[in-house]
Amino acid sequence: MKKLLLTLSIFFALNSFAQHNHKTLISEDELPTMVERILEQRDSVANGGYKIRKIKSHFNLEFASSANAYFSDGKFDEMAFKMNRVRLEIYGRLNDHLSYHFRQSFSSYNNVNTVENLPSSIEYANLKWRFNDRFDLVVGKQFLAVAGYEGYVNGLLVREFSEFNNNFAIFQTGIKGSVNLTPDQHLYFQVVNQKTGLEDYALPIGVEPSKFPLLASACWMGWFADGTVNLQYSASAGQLAKGKNIYYLMCGNVYEKGPVLAYLDVLYQRSGLDNQHRISSLSPVPSVAQNIQYLTLIGNVDYRFSPKWNGYIKGAFETAGVYEENGLYAKGRMMTAWNAQACIEWFPFTEDKGFKVFGHYVYKGFELTDNARAIGAVKPHTQRISLGIQYIIPVL
Repeated sequence: MKKLLLTLSIFFALNSFAQHNHKTLISEDELPTMVERILEQRDSVANGGYKIRKIKSHFNLEFASSANAYFSDGKFDEMAFKMNRVRLEIYGRLNDHLSYHFRQSFSSYNNVNTVENLPSSIEYANLKWRFNDRFDLVVGKQFLAVAGYEGYVNGLLVREFSEFNNNFAIFQTGIKGSVNLTPDQHLYFQVVNQKTGLEDYALPIGVEPSKFPLLASACWMGWFADGTVNLQYSASAGQLAKGKNIYYLMCGNVYEKGPVLAYLDVLYQRSGLDNQHRISSLSPVPSVAQNIQYLTLIGNVDYRFSPKWNGYIKGAFETAGVYEENGLYAKGRMMTAWNAQACIEWFPFTEDKGFKVFGHYVYKGFELTDNARAIGAVKPHTQRISLGIQYIIPVL
């Protein structure tokens, strides 16, 4: 009994000592909170507070909804309302060297990736460390360092993606270094996870998972003619599974001056496994196609013909093929696709550029080859007419 009492006495004494001497990593009085940094509510140093340097911080809600009429092979299918996009975005600068970016989509497929320990609906969750005017580092979930205007800009400005970018996992977790060669030319190097959508499918027989499912990219961007012309070129390489590599070559060519915005993107992928599943989905038998290649050309012209009105036309030509026969899939082209769009946008409040009403027409045509029809492929032409609204709400 005496030993028990002695042990308890020592325990409570040590516990009391630890409680009174415990020091948190950052105490309340040491550093201002993020909200205090943003609102600058601390007193001056003389009054026991902190003199806070003004920083930039943004908190936005992105909202887009439309009424849609759907058609297949020229026949009316249905009329339905749809929430096209609902996203929460927070980004800003903590000091001269550290900034952050977080964005989550509430209208996309939400799948928790066990490797990253992060839902796929979270698009950005990263911290940027700016070492100096020439070099910075981004760590966390981020945009792939690849070229192409359609994939690079905010999806609210794209309206409808090509088949390539619709099936491209553009947000991944990793690390990226940026080098400013000149004020108008930047070079990016990046290594990220290579999540591909293959996690939901069984790998082909004899194909083993990779121990290094990573993707490395190098991208150059340059601005010329006083910023009117933007050129983007990138190359990426990685591994999907053992002996199954993936390669991307992409370029974007953008012209923006006055009321005109025009761009031409060229996107090419060659890989040992069909991570986009565009060829694999042609077969009624669930399987992952191997040795595939995709090529996409995208052309777009926007014209802001008045402060309140904007219109654009857009087209995409895409091919999908197999470069080496495997299983059900014969060598050669499997499919050709066309994407044609026309849109008119009305900005009723010129002082609020984040709000607009739009009317949008999309046509997607698919031509299947004999190779695709031999495996039972069916791909109808589709059309959609949409009338909707879009609003970026600047909460903070």
